Amino acid sequence: MLAVSAFAGDANLDGLLKGVETRYNRAKTLQVLFHEEYTPPGPGGGPARRSESGRLMLQKPGRMRWDYSQPKGKLFISDGKFMWLYTPAGPSGRPRAEKMKLQESDDMRAPLAFLLGKLNFAKEFRNLQARPDEAGAGTRITAEPKTGNLPYSAVEFVVTVENRIREVKVTGFDNSILDFTFDEESLNPPLSGKLFQFQAPPGAEVVEGGA
Repeated sequence: MLAVSAFAGDANLDGLLKGVETRYNRAKTLQVLFHEEYTPPGPGGGPARRSESGRLMLQKPGRMRWDYSQPKGKLFISDGKFMWLYTPAGPSGRPRAEKMKLQESDDMRAPLAFLLGKLNFAKEFRNLQARPDEAGAGTRITAEPKTGNLPYSAVEFVVTVENRIREVKVTGFDNSILDFTFDEESLNPPLSGKLFQFQAPPGAEVVEGGA
C-alpha cells in the first residue's frame, strides 16, 4: 500500500508539472503584476527588509523587463545576453545603470528565467515535492537546483488549479529569501521588442557588474 501511495503521489506531481510546463511553453510573451519581498539573512530579517512591486513582461527567447512602481523609476531589463539594473538614485545620488552578463549574474531572479525558455522542471530542479498550499487553493511545489553554481539553495512554487504560477519563493545560500507573488497574468499579450532594449539616460552613471 505504501508503494502504491508513493507511486500515485509521483503520478499526481508529474501531471501537475506537465500542466504548468504546457501552459508556459505555449506562451511567447507574458505580462503580470508582481509584488516582491526581500528578507535578508538573520533573525526576523533585520531592518533591511524590502518590499517592491510593479509589472513584469517576458518575451521569448531570454527577454524580461521589470518595471517598478515601488520604488518608482527602478528598472531591470534583460535582452537575452545582458541585464541592466537602473536606479534613479544610486550610491552617488545620481542615476545609476549597472550592466551584467546574463550567465554571470548572481541575482536571485534566476529561478524565474526558466520561464523565458523551454520549461522543464526535471532538467532544472531535483528533489521535487508537492503539498497543498496552506494559504488557499493550489499546490506548493518545493525543489532544489540541479547545479551547485547558482546563488540559491531552494525554490518553492505555488501553482493554482489552472496551472498558473502564483508565487515563487527563492532561498539563497545565505538564508536570505526573495518572495514573489503574481497577479493579473496575461499570456501572449502584444509586446514590442523595444521594451527589452535599454539605453542609459543622459547623466546616468554606467558601470559594469561588480564595479
